[in-house]
Amino acid sequence: MSVLSGSDPQAIGLAVDVLCKGGLVGLPTETVYGLGARADDDAAVRAIFAAKGRPANHPVIVHVVDAAAAQAFCADIGAAAQRLMSQHWPGPLTLILPRRPGCAAAAAGGQDSVGLRCPAHPVAQTLLRAALAAGVPGVAAPSANRFGRISPTLASHVQQEFGDNLLVLDGGACSVGVESSIVDCTRAPPALLRPGGLDRAALESTLDGPLASPDDTSPRASGTLASHYAPAARLRLFPSATLAQAWREQSASGHPAVAVYSRQALPTVVGVPWPSVRRMPEDARAAAHELFAVLRELDSLGVEQIWVEEPPALPAWDAVNDRLRRAAAA
Repeated sequence: MSVLSGSDPQAIGLAVDVLCKGGLVGLPTETVYGLGARADDDAAVRAIFAAKGRPANHPVIVHVVDAAAAQAFCADIGAAAQRLMSQHWPGPLTLILPRRPGCAAAAAGGQDSVGLRCPAHPVAQTLLRAALAAGVPGVAAPSANRFGRISPTLASHVQQEFGDNLLVLDGGACSVGVESSIVDCTRAPPALLRPGGLDRAALESTLDGPLASPDDTSPRASGTLASHYAPAARLRLFPSATLAQAWREQSASGHPAVAVYSRQALPTVVGVPWPSVRRMPEDARAAAHELFAVLRELDSLGVEQIWVEEPPALPAWDAVNDRLRRAAAA
């Protein structure tokens, strides 16, 4: 098994065979790599939960090849959802919709709603199309990592998480780099449950109106727990004005067992070994694209802490800020 090229038809055929038999595969999407199972087989989906160590009541997203395939899982696609699908599918957008009774209960975490997405990645599209032809209507696929940890954006990340016994389709580096935006369409107006690959402004433009905020009546959704996306090292967020001073003080105390991800250049301290420092891009999309890969790289150094400069509090940075806040809460 191990990692196979997603552009190889034989690899796609092997992956479809694994899915048909109730097994798990790693697959690329434009957001992050997913750990997939056929969504219409609750036993197969429960194997995802077991492999990740994920709570059974925390739902996973079902990936479908197009809007027509969504009807296998959704009891009612309202006008707002149809507009969002028309404008943003395929793409990094998950819609929470009423679940068709008796279908995908495990993927939905037992709720009456289900999260559906049509990914844009060509390997994911090829796999979903081939799976549908083989009788698999959709693939349930949360991020292919241990629950609560850093999401994978390379096939090698998935292999590091789950070893060589998992078939992983290699589709290269994920182009978006953070998970999909999640919009709850079971209510009016729809609510943005998780910022992601599509910003709020684009979604609200499609709907010709504002999105609501989540509340106590919102369904559970993937990646919305207070603690998530965390490295093994403690992740700490620093305001821009205090990061440099904190680094000076840490350096003066001895060897700094920290790594830093910062938009600013930090001062060199004479006689102190320079830590691993990565510069965060000034552009929000570029920062999102590399975020998880950089955190994995810094975490692999075995440092005790990873210090991250807080990004700007601007709408374009919502997805990055969301992931960093949850990682820091671990």
